[in-house]
Amino acid sequence: MKYVLVTGGVVSGLGKGVTASSIGVVLKACGLRVTTIKIDPYLNTDAGTMSPFEHGEVFVLDDGGEVDLDLGNYERFLDIKLTRDNNITTGKIYQAVINKERRGDYLGKTVQVVPHITDEIQDWIERVAMNPVDGKEGPPDVCVIELGGTIGDKIFSPHNDSGILDAGDIESMPFIEALGQFSYRVGPGNFCLVHVSLVPVLNVVGEQKTKPTQHSVRGLRGLGLAPDVLACRSTEPLEEHVKVKLSQFCHVPISNIVNLHDVTNIWHIPLLLRDQKAHEAILKVLELQYAGKVPREPKLAEWTERATKFDKLKTPVNIAMVGKYTGLSDSYLSVLKALLHASVAMERKLIVDWVPSCDLEDSSARENPEAHKKAWKLLKGADGILVPGGFGDRGVQGKILAAKYARENNVPYLGICLGMQIAVIEFARSVMKLCGANSTEFDPAATSPCVIFMPEGSKTHMGATMRLGSRRTYFHVNGCKSARLYGNATSVDERHRHRYELNPDMVPDFERAGLQFVGKDESGRRMEIIELPSHKFFIGAQFHPEFKSRPGKPSPLFLGLIAAASGQLEPLLQRSCNNLPKTHVNNGKVQIRKLYPTVPVKSPLTSLVNGYYPNGTGIHT
Repeated sequence: MKYVLVTGGVVSGLGKGVTASSIGVVLKACGLRVTTIKIDPYLNTDAGTMSPFEHGEVFVLDDGGEVDLDLGNYERFLDIKLTRDNNITTGKIYQAVINKERRGDYLGKTVQVVPHITDEIQDWIERVAMNPVDGKEGPPDVCVIELGGTIGDKIFSPHNDSGILDAGDIESMPFIEALGQFSYRVGPGNFCLVHVSLVPVLNVVGEQKTKPTQHSVRGLRGLGLAPDVLACRSTEPLEEHVKVKLSQFCHVPISNIVNLHDVTNIWHIPLLLRDQKAHEAILKVLELQYAGKVPREPKLAEWTERATKFDKLKTPVNIAMVGKYTGLSDSYLSVLKALLHASVAMERKLIVDWVPSCDLEDSSARENPEAHKKAWKLLKGADGILVPGGFGDRGVQGKILAAKYARENNVPYLGICLGMQIAVIEFARSVMKLCGANSTEFDPAATSPCVIFMPEGSKTHMGATMRLGSRRTYFHVNGCKSARLYGNATSVDERHRHRYELNPDMVPDFERAGLQFVGKDESGRRMEIIELPSHKFFIGAQFHPEFKSRPGKPSPLFLGLIAAASGQLEPLLQRSCNNLPKTHVNNGKVQIRKLYPTVPVKSPLTSLVNGYYPNGTGIHT
C-alpha cells in the first residue's frame, strides 16, 4: 500500500480537499486504484451535530456516516463510495482507545497519547486503507490522506520570539506525531507528503512572496515531517525565479514544486497537476515507476473536454435557493454541485440566486423592507425554485411561502427533505384549508400534524439517531415524472438524513385533494416522493439526491428541475423512457443498470470550493 499525505500551511481555506481529490483523479487516470481518508482533529465523534455555519454541510454516506464535506469532494471526483471509517476524528480515536482501556486491552498499562493514541491512529489508517471503495475486489493501490487544519505555522508572542502553538496546532499534534511515525512505519518508497501552501502577492509591490511558505515548511520540518512535493496556491502562475527560491529554501526539487493558480473552474486542477508532471513526482517518491504495476500516462481526455466546454456555456438558467444558511455557500455544497452537474448536462450556465427564507416572511416586510423586497424579486425572477433540507423553525414560514408561490404560478419546484415537508404543509393549509397544519417539529400541539416525529428516533440523544444512509424507495405510480427521470425504475437507493416524516394517517386525505405520493419505503407507510401531477414540475423528496450526484452522472431529480426550468423537460423525459433499460433483479436485489438519460455531458461544473476560481462564476450571492 502506498500513501500520499496532503497537509496545508500559512492559512486555512487553500483548497486541500480539492488538491487531495485532484491528486486522486490523476493517479486514478494513471491506472491506479485510489482510496481516501480525511482526518479532522476536532473532538466531535462525527460532523452530525455541528452547525453548517461551523463546518459547512454534513455529508452523508451510504452506511449512514455523517462526515466532513471533503468526503463529498472525494466521492464526486473519484466516483467512489466511502464509509464512515474514512473520516477520522479525535473523538473517534479517543473513544476507541478508551473502549480498549475499559476492556483491559492494555493489560494495566498507563494509557497515554504516545504510544496508545498515536498507535490507534496508525492502525486505523492501515485498516481503512485496505478497504476497496470502487466496487472491485482487493485492496486499492494508493491511499490519499488529507490532514485537516493548518500546520507548520506559529503565532509569535511579544515576550517569546520562538513562537507558541495556536489552537489548530495543539489539536493536530497527536495526528502529526502519528503520521511522522507512520512514514517510518511504512518505510521509504511508500509515503509521499504533499504540502499545500500560499504564495501571496502584495498589491503595493506586485511581487510573489515566498516567505510564508518558507516559514510553513520550516515549521513542518520542526514537527518531524518533510514535504516531498510543494503545491503552491497563487492568484497567477508562479514565476520561474520564485520556484527556484522555494526549491533552495524549502529543500524540494524544482520538478516537485507544483503551482495551483486560480482557474475558471476546479475541473482544471487535475489538468494543472498533469501538465506540471505532478504525477511523475509522486510516483517517483512512491517508487511506483519501478513496481510490478507500471502506471500509464494519465488519461484525462474527458476532464479536458469538460473543463474547456464548461467555460463556453452562455445560456443561463436561474435557480432560487431558498434556505436559512444562505450566508455560507458551503452549507449547501452538495446541492450546489448537483445543480451544476445537471445544468452542465442540459448545457445551461447555472445562476444561483440566494434567497434567505426569513426575508420572504411578512415580519421581514416590517423590520427590513429592502431585504423583503429583494428576496421576493429574486424568487419571482427565477426559472426554478429549490428548497433544501434544514432543521429548526427559523425561516420555515418563508420556505412555505416559496413553495406556495411555485405551486400557484407553475414554477418548477424541487423540495429536499424539509423542502418536501413544508410543501406538504403549504398544500394542507392552502388547498385543503387546514389552518392548523404544521410539523410537530415546529408546533408539538398542531391540530393537523402533517409531519411527525419518527417512532424509532431519540429525543434525548442527537448524534447518529436520525434515519441515516442509503434506503430503498419504491415507485407506486406508473408514469410519474420521478420514475421517468429515473428511467422507469421500479425502485431507487438514495441517502437519507431526517428524524421527522410525513404523517401516514393523513395520506388518504392528501391524495383525495390531488397530491400524489409516488415513492414510498418498503413498508408502504413512509412517504419518500411527492408530486403534483397537474404542475409543470413540482416534486419533493424525503431523501437527499444531491449526495449521489456525479459530474458525468447528474442526479435525476436535479436534472429534471434544470430541464423544467430551461424548457427541456418533455424531451428529457422522452429520452429517459426511450433510451434507458428497465430495472433487473440480480441475486434478489433490484438494481438499476443506468439511471441517467443520454444527454451530452461535455462541460464541467463550476466549484465553490476554497478559492480555485476568480469572480464571475455565475453564482449569485
